[in-house]
Formats: sequence, C-alpha cells, structure tokens
Amino acid sequence: MTKILASVVTSTLILVSATAPAAAEGDVALGQKAFQRCSACHSTTDQKKAGPGLGGVVGRAAGSIEGVRYSAAMKASGLVWDEATLDRFLAAPREVVPTTTMTAGVPNPEDRLNIIAYLKSLSE
Repeated sequence: MTKILASVVTSTLILVSATAPAAAEGDVALGQKAFQRCSACHSTTDQKKAGPGLGGVVGRAAGSIEGVRYSAAMKASGLVWDEATLDRFLAAPREVVPTTTMTAGVPNPEDRLNIIAYLKSLSE
C-alpha cells in the first residue's frame, strides 16, 4: 500500500509541475509595451542614448559597454545582469548601486517581470 501511495503522489507531483506555468516567466509582448517608459533613455540596440543600449543586456557585466558614460559605482559594482539582479535594480536602482545615474525605477513587480522577459528575448 505504501508503494502505491508513493507512486500516486510522485505521479501527481510530476503532472502538476508539467502543467503549471512557471512563476518567474513574464510576457514578452507586455514587456515590450512596458519598456516604452524606458525608451527615452535606453534603446534595444547598440544605439546609445542617455543610458546604454539594452540589446543583449542579460548576461552582460554592468558598466561594460565602451563609450557609455557610467557612474564609477556602476563600473565597480561587479554586477552581471541576470533576472534577479535586473529585478532588484529596476525596483530601486539607487538601493542596488547608490550613485547610479539611473533614477527611474519600475515599482510594479509584474511590469518588471515582463520587461525582463522582453530584455531576455533580445539576448537570445
């Protein structure tokens, strides 16, 4: 009886994990729309505006694009832009890098998740 119960529990867990959406996935289309607020300072290509272009940002070291004017703190931060780091930084840039020149944050967690999904799609 114990083996049968263990088999049922295992099968149920496998089925639930295979059908449940991943909690940390954003919507690329909504992210592209939400990114519009970022586009005054950032492009999604190599074009430099007030801030660096964000095409290929996921996996890139912070402050590493030649010719972009970064704060000394950003250059020395040692950050690599992954999902968790982007989420923290977008939520409160100056809490992550105190003297960053980026002052605008994205307070809504769903917007951040979607923007990160959009940025990831540009890095693939």
